[in-house]
Amino acid sequence: MIRVKFPSVFVSITKERKIEVDADGKTVKELLDILFEKYSELEARLIKDGELTPFINIFVNGEDIRYLDGLETQLKDGDEVTFIPAISGG
Repeated sequence: MIRVKFPSVFVSITKERKIEVDADGKTVKELLDILFEKYSELEARLIKDGELTPFINIFVNGEDIRYLDGLETQLKDGDEVTFIPAISGG
């Protein structure tokens, strides 16, 4: 099972902060497809023009997927996937 943590801004969609998903052996992209099936509104918040929006960061076991294999990052049993809104300021 993969543990998924959502930021508070997504709780209005997911109704939960944490869930477990059977996604062992899948990629982050495949996990997203599973989540979009369960929470259809989530896709509009995460995907723009077919790409992951720059306003959210995805971490697997504390590591940003941009520094791993991106959406093709493989997941294994016990992994934790966390969605973290990007912070900007000036």
